[in-house]
Amino acid sequence: MNTIEIEKRYNELAQDNCCLSCGGAINYSKVQKGDICVDLGCGRGSDVMKMAMEVGTSGYVYGIDISEGMLEKARKTADKLKVKHVSFIRSALESLPLKNNSVDIVISNCTINHSFDKQAVWNEIYRILKAGGRFVVSDIYALEIVPAKYRNDPVAVAECWAGAIQRDDYMNVLQKAGFKTIEILEESTPYQKGEIEVASFTIASQKVNTCCCS
Repeated sequence: MNTIEIEKRYNELAQDNCCLSCGGAINYSKVQKGDICVDLGCGRGSDVMKMAMEVGTSGYVYGIDISEGMLEKARKTADKLKVKHVSFIRSALESLPLKNNSVDIVISNCTINHSFDKQAVWNEIYRILKAGGRFVVSDIYALEIVPAKYRNDPVAVAECWAGAIQRDDYMNVLQKAGFKTIEILEESTPYQKGEIEVASFTIASQKVNTCCCS
């Protein structure tokens, strides 16, 4: 992930009231009391706080982001509201500081497209999920290959579109990570970015228990 430009952009937006999401992953998350949850690219922490209310003190929510400005804003909100069962962690998505098979649900909104190694990100999501755990992710995909002048432009990547891959490639990444059945929960009509068209979608799947018993 191009962390310098991304952190710069989101540090500047940390105090802004603009919406940074490309979808409604939180609306489909179906969080239950006692769940262990993760929000990748948590930003100011609004979805983390919503999930914290749902899981209660018997559960826990981790917010992961690369922007220290966003994380500081999120921590201040949690402190102000006296919410203790949350943690906000600065980390790249390609190497998450969480244990194997430890998480019930992962959500993310318009973040994974930033990564230059999306396979590593999805491998990490699969790794940290418990058997039966699930993800709900909103992200951007491209309708055609992003031209190199944009794909290699850190500013365009930080603007949440130039790092996008095509839809079929995205699905192949998920399959290779271990997610076999992908549900499309919502999908936008294409829209123009730079010289290409992109679209957003919200997808979900579950980590199937592959244990074989004789």
